[in-house]
Amino acid sequence: MHPRFAPYLFGAMLSGSMSFIVSGIATFRAIGPHPEFFSFWIESWLFAWAVAFPAVLVLAPIVRKIVAKLVKAPEE
Repeated sequence: MHPRFAPYLFGAMLSGSMSFIVSGIATFRAIGPHPEFFSFWIESWLFAWAVAFPAVLVLAPIVRKIVAKLVKAPEE
């Protein structure tokens, strides 16, 4: 894969893994140990990922700029 796609790959992997974890926790909190828990979880995760991926692509550059303003480089 060409390096120019790195931000998109990073965004896909980060949003996918985070939405997977958070949707699993939220689904368990909502329905508990239901016999169809896994299918509910996957359905919730796919929807969450569809929202999270573009959000990460839009928000990451903004957050990087905010962090850069808040963090001071160490003096040598």
